[in-house]
Amino acid sequence: MRIRVVNPNTTAAMTATIEASARAVAGPGVHVEAVTSAMGPASIESHYDEALSVPGVLAAVAEGERAGVDAYVIACFGDPGLDAARELARGPVVGIAEAAMHAATLLGRGFTVVTTLERTTGRAWDLAARYAPAGACRGVHACEIPVLELDRDPFLADRVATLAGAALAADGADVVVLGCAGMADLARTVSARIGVPVVDGVAAATALAQSLVTLGLRTSARGEFAPPPPKPYSGALSGFAKSPVSRGSRAM
Repeated sequence: MRIRVVNPNTTAAMTATIEASARAVAGPGVHVEAVTSAMGPASIESHYDEALSVPGVLAAVAEGERAGVDAYVIACFGDPGLDAARELARGPVVGIAEAAMHAATLLGRGFTVVTTLERTTGRAWDLAARYAPAGACRGVHACEIPVLELDRDPFLADRVATLAGAALAADGADVVVLGCAGMADLARTVSARIGVPVVDGVAAATALAQSLVTLGLRTSARGEFAPPPPKPYSGALSGFAKSPVSRGSRAM
């Protein structure tokens, strides 16, 4: 089984952190490859960044289809391009916010999200409304550390653990969700310090993608997630106009 974990930003150092987290949960016979987007922003911290990251995500999925990849993980907490990637891929595509929030609802009655910048909290709330039962997400809290500073802050684990502990108390939550792929290596450390489950979306999404492939389940090709109809594209996106890869028969 081959799982491709796509880092939607162009920062290779973050891809290395993501890959380590994904490989740590891969089962026997599962090959995990993490790839850095070939185009787009160095980090994703705005709607503008997120929109411009999507072509790179789709290019990575299209290349994976040619290489015979079985499943994909979109390793950014905004889940950029997730629905579009599902239209292209033969196998399942899982977003890390999606997987983390679903996992958190299995571990406690309510969860709180600890993320990077305050300006991204609205997007996290939007995704919680999509992925979790009403009231399951108790709060979204920002540590105010830019994404590209995460691996440069020697006190990052302390800062995240302190914020997570305060958030649990303020929100009445039972579980913490880490709201950035760049925090993937903090889950165990923070969990040990605050005494509750801490969910890293990269690991959760990788394990979920692996499970779906094992079960023989794929995105339904009926309706919304059928391959997009071919049509001309212009300008910088002209290369995306080629006919979508045929996905063959898929489980409904």
